[in-house]
This record gives sequence, structure tokens and C-alpha cells, in this order.
Amino acid sequence: METNYYENLEENFTQAMKLFETEQTHEELLEYLKSGNITQRQISAIKFEKISNSQDADILTDNLTGQDGKIREAVSVKIADFTANIEYRDFFKSEQNYQKFLDALTDINGNICRNILKVIDNFVQEDDFRCFFIPRLLELSNDLADKVLSFGNQDGKYKVNKDSFKLYWCLEAIYVLAQKIELEELTKILKKAKSVQDYTIREKVAKILTFEISSTELDKIRAELKNDDNYYVKRY
Repeated sequence: METNYYENLEENFTQAMKLFETEQTHEELLEYLKSGNITQRQISAIKFEKISNSQDADILTDNLTGQDGKIREAVSVKIADFTANIEYRDFFKSEQNYQKFLDALTDINGNICRNILKVIDNFVQEDDFRCFFIPRLLELSNDLADKVLSFGNQDGKYKVNKDSFKLYWCLEAIYVLAQKIELEELTKILKKAKSVQDYTIREKVAKILTFEISSTELDKIRAELKNDDNYYVKRY
């Protein structure tokens, strides 16, 4: 099967309607998710109603990155729904899938990022997930913060916005996991992020600090952000 659309818009619409209106077996949906074109994968993800084993979960999660945005978004919705159910969540427990979640967290599509935050929240009590995910999330966050802080006038605004966007979603994930992160590591990233020029980043730092997590350094950051020039930052 092809990995793109059908040959024209009319044929694409016709085939999409046919897929919606006809019944497919679980195995047929899996096959479309493995090797179908954009329309077939997207609709198969929407119609996917159960996870029978780890292989099913892996096939679904494989479509979370490296595919057309319509596929990625549909898949992210399904994974958020499935992992909310403990019966299905266990099937997604693998380092390969956890890495996919981290990669999708900074997708260019904000809807996908929001769905991945739900996935992370579903896994927050899982020890194996935290052991894998938190160190890699912090490493990515620190790298992004370093890049954003190092931007000079010679750097294009698109590049700044792109990395700031990724840092924004990393901080949203840190908020979900904040009470599971070691104080020293949490302080390290918040010290960097609170100095970023983009107020939305500082706002996320202030939001994280609404938790009852206290230290001399964190209290200083709280006080600094309470006097921030931006209302959305200091409101916390």
C-alpha cells in the first residue's frame, strides 16, 4: 500500500467515506496502520477500539511520529484514551514507546502535545515510566533552555520560536511530573527557564512553583517571578 494520499481529492474523499461506512476487522485496521496510506492510517486510528496485546500498542505508537499530521493527531487521541484505562496501559509499557511519547511531546502540532500530556499523566504513577522518561525529559529541557538562552540577534526568529515552543511543552510535562522529580534537578531547569525572554516560558516556571516544593533557590525564583513585568507570570 502507498504511504501518501490517493491520486486526487475526489478519489481520496470517496475512499475515505468507504472506509468510514464499512466494517473492518481488528486485523484489517492493524494492517492499514502498518502499511496504509495517509487516509487509511488516519481513519484506522479513529476506528481502532481495542488493544489486544503489546504488538497492537506498538503498531499504534509507531504512527505517533514520522507520519502526516492527520495520522499523528488521530493516534495521539487514541493513545491518550487507551492509556487512561489500566487494562490497556500495560500494553504500552516499553522504552520504545516511552521514547515515542517524548518525541511526540514537542510535535509541531499543539493538539498532539496536549494529548501526550494526558498520556504522561496516565503514566505518572508507573515507576518504570518515570525512571526512563524523567531523565530524558530533563536532558531535553536543559538542552532547549541552553539554546534559547544563547540566541543572539543573528539568530532567526523562527529558530527562536521553534525551540521556545518545544521548551514550553517540556515544561508542561515537568509540571505534570514535578512532584516526582528530584529537587536538585528541578531547580536546575527552573533556574534556566526563569530567565528566558519569552514570557510563556517564565509563566510555566511560575506554574510549576505553585506546588509546595521549597528550597532557598526556589523561593528566590518565586519572589523574582512575583515581581515579573508580565501579568501572566506574576499572577501565580
